[in-house]
Amino acid sequence: IPNPKILKAISLLDAEVELPKGTKFVVYANSNDFLLASISKLISTLVEAFILVFIVVLLFLQDWRSTLIPAIAVPVALIGTFFFLNIFGFTINLLTLFALVLSIGIVVDDAIIVVEAVHAKLHHGASSAKQATISAMHELTTAIISITLVMAAVFVPVTFIDGSVGIFYKEFGITLAVAIMISAVNALTLSPALCAMLLKPATEDDENKKGFATRFKTAFNKGFDRMTDRYLGILHFLNKWKWLSLGSVALFGALFYYLVKNTQTGFVPNEDSSSIYANIILNPSTSLEETERITDLVDSVAMTIPEVEYSSRLAGMDFFSGNGSSYAVVFIKLKHWRERPRKEQDINHVVQTLFAKSAFIKDANIVFFAGPTLQGFGSNTGFEVQLQDRTNGAYGAFEKVIGNFLGELNQRPEIMYATSSFNTNFPQYEVTVNVERAKEADVSVTEILTTLQGYLGGIYSTNFNRFGKQYKVMIQAGPDARKNREAIEQLYVKSNDGKMAPIISFIDLKKVYGPEFLTRFNLFNAAYVNGAPNPGYSSGDAIRAIEEVASKTLPKGYGFEYAGLTREESLSGNQTVVIFILSLLFAYFLLSAQFKSYILPFSVLLSLPIGLSGAFLFARIFGIENNIFLQISLIMLLGLLA
Repeated sequence: IPNPKILKAISLLDAEVELPKGTKFVVYANSNDFLLASISKLISTLVEAFILVFIVVLLFLQDWRSTLIPAIAVPVALIGTFFFLNIFGFTINLLTLFALVLSIGIVVDDAIIVVEAVHAKLHHGASSAKQATISAMHELTTAIISITLVMAAVFVPVTFIDGSVGIFYKEFGITLAVAIMISAVNALTLSPALCAMLLKPATEDDENKKGFATRFKTAFNKGFDRMTDRYLGILHFLNKWKWLSLGSVALFGALFYYLVKNTQTGFVPNEDSSSIYANIILNPSTSLEETERITDLVDSVAMTIPEVEYSSRLAGMDFFSGNGSSYAVVFIKLKHWRERPRKEQDINHVVQTLFAKSAFIKDANIVFFAGPTLQGFGSNTGFEVQLQDRTNGAYGAFEKVIGNFLGELNQRPEIMYATSSFNTNFPQYEVTVNVERAKEADVSVTEILTTLQGYLGGIYSTNFNRFGKQYKVMIQAGPDARKNREAIEQLYVKSNDGKMAPIISFIDLKKVYGPEFLTRFNLFNAAYVNGAPNPGYSSGDAIRAIEEVASKTLPKGYGFEYAGLTREESLSGNQTVVIFILSLLFAYFLLSAQFKSYILPFSVLLSLPIGLSGAFLFARIFGIENNIFLQISLIMLLGLLA
């Protein structure tokens, strides 16, 4: 969830970059573009939701004056919500705007209840709108307060959640709860005042008016009355045959359980971030020149795709692990979303096209993946796993375990690809210090190791100040002075009496093979594995496949941990169950307090399986994953149903 300072920083960066003439400045990864495009889309959705609500209210109230009262309640509630968001330190982001979109249909409810009640009083003979309003509010005040408390109560548990999941639930829940509370205040203050001012008793002239509007109202009301009569008939039938009602609740409860278990899961939906990355891995010890040649091929393939705007390459770096001459990364920037309106132009189809068009390159392992939906949560939209060697064994044995794991995982239908850059075939020299010879020559072992580190690996030396900033000084031999064994033979070490001696006299070199760089996760030797699910499968399906393959292929002493967004998704499941249980308990105890009974609330809560089943059923129909956005919407639905 970006801080507003990020937008300012990016704007300042764009404004202050000064380059020589003929040099072009291109931004490949700018979260500002995706954020502003998403917010713009949500704002338009907010306006569309308001218009739809206005039309529906007008359709049923059939009076411009009556429709105006709920319509005024919406902007008042939204403006009041923004005021409290500022107090709580929240920003205008995807979560808060999402909550506001959903709140539009809720905040008009209380105002509609007031208008309908005043209409009923006027229809039954109230002499004036003011008298009808006073009479209606005497009956409605308690009900409005009760409804609001139940609606807001289900969001109380979300404020106690920690971590990244808590950020999602907390901002959404508090925003929606504030909007609901403000709508209740509107219904108790502003809406009654507007009813007293704007509404008026119906007259004979109003009833005798003719025209299309009158005919439409009459036809609509007759149709709605027939539907109401049928609904009442169904209620009478179910009341007579109560076992059907109980059976329906049990049936929908079983359906809800089935849908929860079989709906695809995820953490957040994959969004088109407009950024694609290619990670290229060649054979160990491949020269940088050969790596650049392959990288140029990938870059040229990317530029043949019409949806690609820019492509840039960087040889010598692995996107996930480290640096080396046999690695490269290609950064691909897609055109703006306005220029890619069709489904077949989205980022997923472009990734599939890149895989297909680069299949002729046989000398490298090339993986294309979209940028992460949430900046800072991992490096891609797929899955990330850290395989761990908890035995502290040989790297060769670890590599075999990794190979077996990846081989089985890539056979699963849920997995499009799974890969790792861990490789123990890089040529190396194993250095052994001859302590006896060093002692005879009065040379310190520490001096020998420090000299090797400084010349070959690089070592921190000192700092210097320039332009008001402090810079580190690192010393290291040039590339030509550390490229082979002969370069080591040219190194000298200082003895304790100040004499210089060839360092090769005090060390033994043995040619071996091993990994180019080592990584650890939770202090264990680890190998980073990344991949992506196949089209038609979710990240939750991929997680289940990983766990099944791990239980089958990983020997004793080896394990795995999720990383990035996959780790957040695996941790969010248990929290979601706790949140729903707590929200349900809050609603139950509040209803118990209102009804002064521990039994009556079940008449309300037993409707939950039906409503939740409907939500999951439509999620399945429209291909929506059971992700965090669906879950926080279900909490809102829980409050509505209760």
